[in-house]
Amino acid sequence: MHIRTYGKKVIATLLCSAMVLSMAACGAEDAEDGTSSGVSFEPINSETTNTDTASEAATEEVASGEPYVLPEGMYFSELTGEPISESIKDQRPIAAMVDNELTALPHYGTSEADVVYELMNSTKNDRITRLMCVVKDWGSIEQLGSIRSTRPTNILLASEWNAILCHDGGPYHNDAYFANPWAADHLSGYFSRVNNGKAREFTEYILPGDLESDIEKFNISATYNEYANPGSHFNFIEYGKELVLSEKYSNTYPGTVITLPFKHNSSQLVYNADTKEYEYYEYGERHEDAEDGAPLSFKNVILQNCSFTQLDDNGYLIYNCISEGQLGWYLTNGEAKIIAWSKTSETGVTKYYDDNGDELQINTGKTYISLIPSDSWDSITLQ
Repeated sequence: MHIRTYGKKVIATLLCSAMVLSMAACGAEDAEDGTSSGVSFEPINSETTNTDTASEAATEEVASGEPYVLPEGMYFSELTGEPISESIKDQRPIAAMVDNELTALPHYGTSEADVVYELMNSTKNDRITRLMCVVKDWGSIEQLGSIRSTRPTNILLASEWNAILCHDGGPYHNDAYFANPWAADHLSGYFSRVNNGKAREFTEYILPGDLESDIEKFNISATYNEYANPGSHFNFIEYGKELVLSEKYSNTYPGTVITLPFKHNSSQLVYNADTKEYEYYEYGERHEDAEDGAPLSFKNVILQNCSFTQLDDNGYLIYNCISEGQLGWYLTNGEAKIIAWSKTSETGVTKYYDDNGDELQINTGKTYISLIPSDSWDSITLQ
């Protein structure tokens, strides 16, 4: 089936359901007791909307002018759509598992990741999450981590990027996935230890030289192999231009504060109108990198409604991320849009669709992705 035909069929059904939901949903600012029971659905493009938001965004949009010309020796990154050195064009990214427990903070190097996934790591401990940081230019890493164990879902998601998964062990459920040739290139427990005064499980970091020596030691290809997906992972808008959702679509919503249903760390993404990026908050504070104090921030935020299967009594799980026609949200520039997503195979790229049945365009820049458990999807709040 052609992507466009498939996309139209899927999104029509999803939007019908989503619009019904929108009429019943309650936003955070509407709740009498100051709490929120759902998503705030107030269309930006309704007749009663203040038009200043759209006009200001249009004014600030990068003028098209002359087409951008890549400097010699640069190419557009398949992870961000931004110009980077052509010398690493064929280099595989890494996908590093970073502990997100309060004791593991502060993180090092996460603000330099190109794409960051946040996933529920266990059904126990208030559904504690873990980050997976996808980094293209890993040769520039000064310190990244702390590094912890992986889960089967991370193996599947890392395979989309043909990334070298960097972790420290994990449950036996991983073994069946690592047995596949497309997932065989991973590094576990061979990184540096840093004496930071914490328990040993919080002391492992990727330091300069670690990846180069480990890749050579285990005869792993540092460049893309036969399991790589060609081209860009996302459908980026042309570099130098700015996608403003309310200018392209009629059914967009405010999205400046996103509260996610992860009770353990209370994840939030808060839009900074000055930088036009979403800053990550957890444990009640803005996430700032220990290396340079930089906030963990993103141009794009993608939320995927995804069911999961619990694998044992220890709370280990796998998201059912190989699925078609599932609901999602895309947020950029303080606006939100309902989308659909599909991933059709272990190594297949997750694709996102708009309500025209077309592959969703997103802005160039860094991206945050979270797979939200379906049983708590309705607890997301957008303001």
